[in-house]
Amino acid sequence: MLTKIYPRNPSERELRKVVAALECGGIVVYPTDGVYAFGCSLGAPKTVDRLLGLRGKERREATLVFDGIARLAEYCRVDNAAFRVLKRNLPGPFTFLLPASSRVPDRALSRRKTIGAHIPANPIARAIVEMLGAPLVSVSVKDEQTEYTTDPELIDERYGRTVALVVDGGMGEASFTTVVDLTDGEPVLLREGRGELR
Repeated sequence: MLTKIYPRNPSERELRKVVAALECGGIVVYPTDGVYAFGCSLGAPKTVDRLLGLRGKERREATLVFDGIARLAEYCRVDNAAFRVLKRNLPGPFTFLLPASSRVPDRALSRRKTIGAHIPANPIARAIVEMLGAPLVSVSVKDEQTEYTTDPELIDERYGRTVALVVDGGMGEASFTTVVDLTDGEPVLLREGRGELR
């Protein structure tokens, strides 16, 4: 099912539909800073396994999406140097690899006990997380045909029966986040995507 949410002043009523689906253990597709993404609540362990199965992903390849640095700091261990990098670059098209705190369940962790942490510039994604009150476990929608990763109507056509909801937040962009490892003090670029690290 497709539900329209505008980035400027996202509708509280439509956001509630998305959050209700997530709270019931559903998977949703939502807009990010580039391509659309599959997401589920970190508080729904069985759904996390289903979500990763959708894309054949391993736990280390999932990202947690937050609405702000305060919530990110509840789930990740952030030292002063990492905090300064996060503050300069988020919200934005960056995923930072960070040590996980004890609040992150093992099923969402890599063997190294790290997670990818992302605060999107997209206000719809942040509003969903804020209303849910928990991070989203997220993986990008990938397809050989780019339009099936950026056009919500085509995404709904392809995945509408597999997921609880597809959020139409307008056309996405065929790009991915820049991935930076912050686990050992100095930032290490792991994947170059959108955005220039400051």
